[in-house]
Amino acid sequence: MSASGGIPWPGSEAGNSADEAWLTAIAQAAAGDSQAPLELLVEYLTLLADAAISGRRPHEHELAVVRELGRRAAEQGIPAGRVVDLYLSAASRMWRDLPDVVPYRDRDTVRASAQSVLMAVGQAIAVLVDSYQAATQQLIRQEESLRRELVDDLLRGDPDLSGIVERAEPFGLDLGRPHQVVLARPADGLTEGDPSAGMLERFILDRFGDREVLVATKEGLLVVLIPATIASTAPRTVAKSAGTLIHDALRRHRKGREWRVAAGRPYPGAYGIARSYEEAREALIFADRLQLAGAVVDARDMLAYRVLIRDQAAIVDLIEAVLSPLTRARGGAEPLLQTLETYFATGEVATEAARRLNVSVRTVTYRLTKVKDLTGHDPGDPTQRFMLHTAVLGARLLDWPAQELPSGA
Repeated sequence: MSASGGIPWPGSEAGNSADEAWLTAIAQAAAGDSQAPLELLVEYLTLLADAAISGRRPHEHELAVVRELGRRAAEQGIPAGRVVDLYLSAASRMWRDLPDVVPYRDRDTVRASAQSVLMAVGQAIAVLVDSYQAATQQLIRQEESLRRELVDDLLRGDPDLSGIVERAEPFGLDLGRPHQVVLARPADGLTEGDPSAGMLERFILDRFGDREVLVATKEGLLVVLIPATIASTAPRTVAKSAGTLIHDALRRHRKGREWRVAAGRPYPGAYGIARSYEEAREALIFADRLQLAGAVVDARDMLAYRVLIRDQAAIVDLIEAVLSPLTRARGGAEPLLQTLETYFATGEVATEAARRLNVSVRTVTYRLTKVKDLTGHDPGDPTQRFMLHTAVLGARLLDWPAQELPSGA
């Protein structure tokens, strides 16, 4: 493309002004038809005109320019279909106007010219599309890498606040607003290239619009960063938490796949995102150790357990004082601990506890008596029940007796 916007005529260093004007008019009209920049036609029209007149094939340097234009179109975010329309429209207009510029003498010449033009169009578009697709894949990989790095730094609370804010801007994140982190983990594990992340991002964007959503994977988890208002802006008929909405979407994506979802509380600022992530991660751990039945866990519901685990020295002391005698039972502490846990979870109804444990009621009552004999604490005594229940919860949070209690806590 010349400085004046004209396209030089093939075979001439400076180009004939009339012919240059003709090619420029075609470029402008084709660009108007397809709503694509006419700069993407550099070299393309000249190689087409030369193919029509001389029958030659495109030179490698001409195709190299077309290849570069395909990459540039991808980087500018111009849809591939629009770029192809631009090239087809330009070829159609040139072929239509060519007889007025270069009169053909016979049918054979027209046929040969048509074949040359079609071959040139095919070569140019093939190179263009290949380059466009390669550039698009490269951009996707770069964006995924940047997204993953940004998510990692946000979740660990990177101290470079100004840098984080600058890097978050291209993703549409306003870190001054409250955000929350939701974590999702499939029962069968999250493999590399799992399509669930892309599906989940599309679901949230389709449902709530462009609301600063960021979805990534980290250590076998789906990490979803969303504004705190996303659930409150849901339709009135769907008054669900963010965790429940995400869980439902994941279940619909692939029926039969089980997920556990944990939602941290919303906080403002970059450090608030790291705090919400820690809450969600902790909630997942607590839900596993406490063997909670629900598939969706909210950090708000885990506050009592966080209080328990925060004073680790005290909870270790309680477990050792109250529950350690259970290790002397035949079969170890686990069956008795599981019975206590289920007994408390069922509102101290032995028949329901037996049903959940798949044992007889007599077995449950025997085990409860054994607990009383070994520990000196009666599960049926309201004054002693609280201490036993607290010790059981603490044992589950510390994964005792499967893991040894921390020493020196």
